[in-house]
Amino acid sequence: MSRNFGMLLVSLSLAVAAPLGAQETAAPAGKVMLELNGAVDTETGACRLTVVTTNRLDQAIQRAAWQVAIFDRQGVVQSLPILDFGGMIAGKTKVAMFELPERKCADIGRIVVNDVAECSGPDNTDLRDICLGGLATQTRTDIDFGL
Repeated sequence: MSRNFGMLLVSLSLAVAAPLGAQETAAPAGKVMLELNGAVDTETGACRLTVVTTNRLDQAIQRAAWQVAIFDRQGVVQSLPILDFGGMIAGKTKVAMFELPERKCADIGRIVVNDVAECSGPDNTDLRDICLGGLATQTRTDIDFGL
């Protein structure tokens, strides 16, 4: 009995010590996942955002672009850039980088997906409702990121 208890403790400690990559959240089926994966300052004084997106819809997206609101640390909106991912194959993960000129990453407190700028299917069907209503978000940075 004590041996089983010891094995249970070892199993629990291994589960708790699992690396972050093993705990990452996969994009739910039927959703598009946007993950703010990184934010680093560039030599030119911009903040470069790395965003990972996964299309878990049953269909490809011809063009996907979202307008986001960039808030400073005091909660004031600073800009409304569009993050354009271009085409997204069904079931595929894609990585894109976007630069926010004249903005240090440490000055960004929150990024909110404000609206869909463009979302169309291969036959130019309007998928805007799916691209906003079927959107999931997460962050790996200290910047809040969501809907």
